[in-house]
Amino acid sequence: MLEMSKVREEVRRRFPRLTMSLVTAIIFWIISAVVPPTVSNFTIPGISMNAGFLVWIVTILITSIFLIRALSDALVLGDIVTDIIIRRMGIKGERSPRRAARDFTYIIVIILIATAVLPIVSSLLAGETSHWVSMVTIYGALGIIIILIYDIGRILYKIIEQRAESLADRLAKIAEQSDEGPKGG
Repeated sequence: MLEMSKVREEVRRRFPRLTMSLVTAIIFWIISAVVPPTVSNFTIPGISMNAGFLVWIVTILITSIFLIRALSDALVLGDIVTDIIIRRMGIKGERSPRRAARDFTYIIVIILIATAVLPIVSSLLAGETSHWVSMVTIYGALGIIIILIYDIGRILYKIIEQRAESLADRLAKIAEQSDEGPKGG
């Protein structure tokens, strides 16, 4: 009972923060799409930088901060949901499904980060250097994703194997009980 109250309190604390972080991130993302074109004609004196580009960088950084905060809250809520699902499946004390869910979240984060980094690299670097950095980013992300997918597969295999062994043990007990029962003819 005490554990359930802690879970409820955690959900009550995290869910509004998650929602507000996502809403704020969306607002700053919209700002990053709308405002930079309106100030792109201005150059910031002293650093000779396009004002639109600077506004875009700042709003993307603020968006990223709120997305990271939302991701942190989402991971905690995801752990709570994973624990509830695991209990309903009958797996007790097993942390592997939580790790599989976290690996899946990492895959999504890696895809989002790689997708966000590629245009920035292309705009900041020129020519062959941009191409090579983009390739390293893509293949590095792909390598990490393949490792995480392998880990998820290994975890799922272990879970299915445990459930199959449990089912086989139950069926064996049923078969033994029916063999030991009264034999009549």
